[in-house]
Parts: sequence; C-alpha cells; structure tokens
Amino acid sequence: MSASVLYDAPGPKARLRNRIYAVVGSIGVLALILTVVLRLADKGQLDGAMWDIFNYSGIRQNILDGVIATLKAFAIAAVLSLVLGVLLAVARLSDHKPVRWVATGFIEIFRAVPLLITIYAVWAGFLTKEPMWALAIGLTLYNGSVQAEVLRAGINAVPKGQSEAAYALGMSKTQVMTTVLIPQAVRSMLPTIISQLVVTLKDTSLGYIIVYPELLQTARLIAGNTLVNGTYPYVPVIIVIGAIYVAMCLALSSLATWIEKRGRRAKTGIAVAAAAEPVEAPGVLDDHGTTHGPTHVTTGTDTTTKEAGKRRD
Repeated sequence: MSASVLYDAPGPKARLRNRIYAVVGSIGVLALILTVVLRLADKGQLDGAMWDIFNYSGIRQNILDGVIATLKAFAIAAVLSLVLGVLLAVARLSDHKPVRWVATGFIEIFRAVPLLITIYAVWAGFLTKEPMWALAIGLTLYNGSVQAEVLRAGINAVPKGQSEAAYALGMSKTQVMTTVLIPQAVRSMLPTIISQLVVTLKDTSLGYIIVYPELLQTARLIAGNTLVNGTYPYVPVIIVIGAIYVAMCLALSSLATWIEKRGRRAKTGIAVAAAAEPVEAPGVLDDHGTTHGPTHVTTGTDTTTKEAGKRRD
C-alpha cells in the first residue's frame, strides 16, 4: 500500500470507519430533507394550487419587471464599479502621498461599512426619489473599493521587468500604467473580477430596504399579497425567485469562463517568418569585363531558371 505525500493512507479499520460515517451522514441529511418536506406539505406550501399562481400573466409580468429592474441596477453598478476600481487602484499606486492617502482612506472606509448601511445612507441622504440610482451608487462605492484592491494586487503581480523595459523605451508613467500594467493585471485577475461582479448581482437584492422594485422586492409583494386557500405562497415564490437568481449567476459565471478560455487561446507575440532560400547576389564585373545579371530561382518545382547577363560589347 503506497502512502500519500500529504497524509498516511487509511488502513482497513479507518476505511470501515469512514464508510460508516458517510452512511450515517447521508441518512441524517436525507432525514432532515424529509422532515422539511413533510412540514411544508402539512402547511400546504407544496399543494398544486400554490404553484398555479405562476400561470397568471400578471404575476409573470411582475417577475419579468423585477428581473429587468435587477439587471438594470446591476449593469449600472458593474460599469461604475469597474471604472471606480481602476481609478482607485491607480491613485493608491501614485507617487504623490496625498493622492495615495485619500485613495487608501476611501477604500478602507467603504470596505468596512456594511453595504446595506451605505445603500440606505445614499438613498435617505441624497436620492430619496431615485431608489435605482441609490442602489447602483451604493453598490458602486462598495464593489469599486473591492475591485480596486483586486486590480492593485494584479498590477503588483506584474514582473518589474515589464515596467522597467517600458521606462527604458522612454514611456511616461501614464503610458506604462495604461498600456503595460493594467492590461496584464486585468487579464491575470479576470476570474476574481468576474466573481466580484457575481457578488454585485446578488447584492442588488438589498434594494428591498429602499423599496426598489427589484426581484426580491417583487417576490415579497407577490408572496405577501397573494392568498391561496388561506395561505400565502412564500415557499413556492422563494423557490422560483431563487432559481432565477441562480440562473443569472450561472450565466455570468459561464460568460467569465468563456472570456478566460478565449484569452488563453489568444495568440500573442510576433510570429517567426518562414525560412526562404537565399537569392544569388547580382554578378560583378569580372576580369574579362563581363557583368552577370541576377539569377531568378523558381521554387516549388523541379525546374530552375537562370538568367545570365550578356557580355558587353
């Protein structure tokens, strides 16, 4: 029996004990799931009438409007957070101490303050009549600070030889940052950037605190205002809305995977030219006063044609 490098291979007793633990754990999980299902069935949450509400055009339209409102707030917050993240990352790497201190303080403050408080403060203090922009700006402040740290880590991970070579070519610091460091940092940190965008998409659900009609707020209104057989359909609505959130996050993750694979397949660098047959140099004036013209070689066939110069009179 070969032992692993990280840990000793389990013996017969250990393998038997692990199998027992696996069986007991599986039985426990199944018993928990069965208990939950039975309790929901007793309360009537799994009745067919509870699921029939999704056949109504009004409820489907409300869910569609909630999805559109969620994606709208997410799109604005995603773009603004990426722009803010780039600006903060560059500012934190600045050679000027005041700029660096301001960027550092901004990042640390909005990373430390809970996002829910930020969204509510922006809405209550500035944008009471514009809940969508309050939600988008609150998401931008938090996620932009996180994206700034991600980009800063990516920029610091670029080998110093890249920037030194750029400076040696006479490029300014702005040119080095925009054309050398940031593109490489974005490419190396792309999975983390997309993961934070997925978090941004899920955080749009916090818009319910400012009564923005995003998907979660729509679910609360549907479940709280629809009465079926004397019971409010909270569980079916939660399952359907949760499935929609999962689908949107999976779609965004799939997009990230596709972009990452496309970036890996991209051909970079200068292609090496194929070797060609040398061309015979033009003839020079020989001792007898003759000049030979250039020789023309035709490749790809077995026939070689040569043009010889004529002797001068």
